[in-house]
Amino acid sequence: MTSVSESIRIDSPVETVFEYLDDPYNHAEVTPSVTNVQNVERLNNGGKRLDCTYTMAGVGLNTELEQTVHEPNRRMVFDMHSGIDGKLELRFAEVNDGTEVTYTAEYEIPGRVMSKVVKPFAVKYNERELRTALENLKQRLELEGESEE
Repeated sequence: MTSVSESIRIDSPVETVFEYLDDPYNHAEVTPSVTNVQNVERLNNGGKRLDCTYTMAGVGLNTELEQTVHEPNRRMVFDMHSGIDGKLELRFAEVNDGTEVTYTAEYEIPGRVMSKVVKPFAVKYNERELRTALENLKQRLELEGESEE
């Protein structure tokens, strides 16, 4: 299992940040590799199940995400099923009138030989992807907050 994690502080209340990311279509707005969000279904736990495309190195993977944990203003966990299976976790914490968001991705690269070749690339790619998604999220929410003032 491979794991990458990134954190960022956003000058927006935790409720605003959680609410924004609670909408699956917003993930496609801030995460460059996520497109074609569709078939969104609300689950009994408050979470969502959805289909999307996740692109890595120019290869689009049809991906199913199921939100197994939905703790408002605290945590979201998604099981990911595609060519690469894994888990995505978002944690939210109030800090100094803002929010710290920690985004962790754990995934399994299939095939023993393939994982040895692909793993270093996949780790760097996903570290950059998490960092970009969090920076986009910060920019989107902080700019929205300024325009409301």
